[in-house]
Amino acid sequence: MKQLHELINTEEPGWLIVLDLFNNATNKVEVLTKDNGKADAAIYNCQVTTRSPMGAIIYETGGILVDNGWIRILGSGNEKIQRNLPEWNKGKSIAEYGQQAPYLLVADDVIGGFFAINGGEFGDDLGQLYYFAPDCLSWEPMEMGYSDFIRWTFNGNLEQFYEGFRWENYKEELEKLNWNNVFGFYPFLHTEYDNINDLSRKPISIEEIWNLQLEMKKQYTTQK
Repeated sequence: MKQLHELINTEEPGWLIVLDLFNNATNKVEVLTKDNGKADAAIYNCQVTTRSPMGAIIYETGGILVDNGWIRILGSGNEKIQRNLPEWNKGKSIAEYGQQAPYLLVADDVIGGFFAINGGEFGDDLGQLYYFAPDCLSWEPMEMGYSDFIRWTFNGNLEQFYEGFRWENYKEELEKLNWNNVFGFYPFLHTEYDNINDLSRKPISIEEIWNLQLEMKKQYTTQK
């Protein structure tokens, strides 16, 4: 494990790249304030340098809310997003801090989708982003690295990406949502339905939807 001072890059900080993206964002972006102690612990546990945009986001922010919180990019934790990136991955992609992760969860959305960096779990395209799609319970390649992912969330056509998954008055419901929760749908998003407005929904913890969807994926894989 590298020491904290070895991970803090003051000569070529990745935060300058993130700030430039933030200042030119076309989507609504809210950068959450950090707690210095939590930021130190998070960057140390993650063992990434702040020269990288991911390390910079972990070290400089408590997290980032994009498009009114539809997408949550993980940082070092905040009152609004109580999870930090290394803590969220522990017990999922890694057992202990400092381990090489087969994938690294870096962001998620309000419908139970998860974004992860491929560390070998999904194929040979190491460092590329994958999206766990709740409508098919599978990891789909996004064909972009982390920096381009941040650029996409800040400026991309999210309406197109989430076409068919945004219900009437979703913005009003987002304003009331605890950012440690997601919307759970019934029937589930991976079942057949005509319109998302026909499904019932309620807030559930993101931990619950993660475990639930992985269990359903496992069951369906076993049945095939």
